[in-house]
Amino acid sequence: MKKPMLAAVLIALASPFMAASANAQFFAKAEDAVKYRQGAFQMIKAHFSALQPVIKGQVPYDKARVAAEVSVLDVLSTLPWVAFGPGTEGGGALEVVWSDTNGFKAAQDKFLASLKPLTAAAQAGDLDKLRAAFVKTGASCKACHDNFRK
Repeated sequence: MKKPMLAAVLIALASPFMAASANAQFFAKAEDAVKYRQGAFQMIKAHFSALQPVIKGQVPYDKARVAAEVSVLDVLSTLPWVAFGPGTEGGGALEVVWSDTNGFKAAQDKFLASLKPLTAAAQAGDLDKLRAAFVKTGASCKACHDNFRK
């Protein structure tokens, strides 16, 4: 099994347990929650950025590799949100994350929804649709950063 696919499988198997633990006050300290969500976002960034050379036409399109990267993104995208509970303020997150929970949740939902067309395009092997979906997912990331991140 290729490494990206193996990583996706391992994360997929562990993620329900990690989410359940995190929701049950898994984090002993606010700093632990901050580190967890920052780590999750760094992994999302790494796998999203790995698609950029394909999107720009700098490397040959490899349907299997792209589908594997997007599959990992689908799993990673579920991880950081549990680390935004009450008392976990800090890191690069603005106070508005906690004062406008509905707005933050809407931004989260928009990001998660933007992954659906990206996933569909990756699975279908449609590079044009993948490019369009990549731009929309990137825009959802930027919008959240603009409104909720220092």
